[in-house]
Amino acid sequence: MADSPLRPYAVLAGLHVRAQTAYRGSFAIEIVASVGATITGICELYVVFANVPTLGGLTLRAALLVFALGHVSFSLADLVVGHLDTLPGYLRTGTFDAFLLRPLPVLPQLISAELSLRRLGRTISGSIVAAAVLARIGIRWTPAGVGLVALTVLSGAAIFAALFTAAAAVQFWLLDGAEVTASFVYGGQYAAQFPASIYAAPLRVLFTFVVPSAFVAYLPALTLLGIPAPGVPQWIGWCTPLAAAGAWTVALLGWRAGLRHYTGTGS
Repeated sequence: MADSPLRPYAVLAGLHVRAQTAYRGSFAIEIVASVGATITGICELYVVFANVPTLGGLTLRAALLVFALGHVSFSLADLVVGHLDTLPGYLRTGTFDAFLLRPLPVLPQLISAELSLRRLGRTISGSIVAAAVLARIGIRWTPAGVGLVALTVLSGAAIFAALFTAAAAVQFWLLDGAEVTASFVYGGQYAAQFPASIYAAPLRVLFTFVVPSAFVAYLPALTLLGIPAPGVPQWIGWCTPLAAAGAWTVALLGWRAGLRHYTGTGS
């Protein structure tokens, strides 16, 4: 471990964990407060289903499954890389130059620069909802089904992590455009928690092939439940890792281009 290239990042992460858990009462309150996002999303679904029997061809339990898978995936990505949206602050103040001086890759440094454990509340609550829905939705479980759920959550988190990275890369040109890029990241997160079939055709294209939110939860849920996917083969639910790989390819290319574009503050 002493010679591991991951040791510097592990040390930084450990420091953040100890700092945030030093005041346990405050930390517990933050964890509980972060559960509010999960409760709000579930309430939205219940309000909708109080007025319609199905949503995008899905029952309440199926829609809750889509919500939970998307919610857990986003919360995991937000926990690890969500703080990349603070990059404009580093660029404006010139403190980003310090990352360039260290003999470590810049992106892993930024990722390990902060770890917001308070976001664990969303992950835990979303996982509880997903487990409850999966236990009662009437699926005949097989190793393939279990594998699809695990693959979906991990690949969905990778997709959102790539979106956070791509949004951060754009800041090298915009400098103060966090709100613009956040609309794609958080808009994609919101879209991932609902059936893609409820959106108009242009939005379905956007949230499938540009911001691949449909691959995060909706398409895998259809495959898991054996529901035909509109206009695409049913096995497409297994393609979330490919969507994640594509998203990361674009994100890393954008990140490299952004670093080359950055000229520093001259300080």
